[in-house]
Amino acid sequence: MKLSARLQVIADELSLGCRMADIGSDHALLPVYAVKNGKASYAVAGEVNDGPYEAARRQVAEAGEHSRISVRKGDGLAVIRPGEVDTITIAGMGGALIVSILASGIDKLTGVKRLVLQPNVGEEFVRNWLIENGWYLEKEQILEEDGKIYEVLTAISDPGAEALNKQLYQDKTMDGSIVINKPLLLRIGPRFIMNPSPILLKKWQGEIAKLEKICRQVALSDQEASRERENEFRQEIEQLKEVLACWQKDRP
Repeated sequence: MKLSARLQVIADELSLGCRMADIGSDHALLPVYAVKNGKASYAVAGEVNDGPYEAARRQVAEAGEHSRISVRKGDGLAVIRPGEVDTITIAGMGGALIVSILASGIDKLTGVKRLVLQPNVGEEFVRNWLIENGWYLEKEQILEEDGKIYEVLTAISDPGAEALNKQLYQDKTMDGSIVINKPLLLRIGPRFIMNPSPILLKKWQGEIAKLEKICRQVALSDQEASRERENEFRQEIEQLKEVLACWQKDRP
């Protein structure tokens, strides 16, 4: 079985022999690949919608993996029992939804040591939730596939997470004068910001273009509240442009 580039990055983040739960598993491609390749010894494929649930059941049946993969229908982490798995993957949905799933099923995180999360948007919500709930962001990866850019965030349960996070999200200085504060680190990624890739640069060029379009639309309104929003957008755009200018300067 060959995975998409996005799912392969997630699969590579699994610890060998882990017991995993893939939430929103769709066709259960990731769990099947994981058990077939020794990345997981056992997997739960969770899906809330009938169509993907049935597709996951068929995929597991065709792979002959009923004994090692349990396909379950349910909402979020409701499909697992506390202590049943040590790794959870959630991919292909918005960051706010991922946070909602984790928060709603926080009692199911007992014994979980690793989270591999791939939010399509709203990555800052995920990073903030990890900090607030004692998880340490061990790795951030970015890739482009079929014209879309994805971020994969790997977090670990660590008793020293509070101190580690304090260090990870402390203010950073770029180009000797530009201060990168915690809100911006949450937005862009604390590991990305000092090690930019061409894909990261492309992503934030696109984000700035979106913000500039919104800013132009807001500027058409005569309301005072719109003026305030326009100023906020302009400040944000200026801050992001300064970061991008530093990235481009540092590129060989």
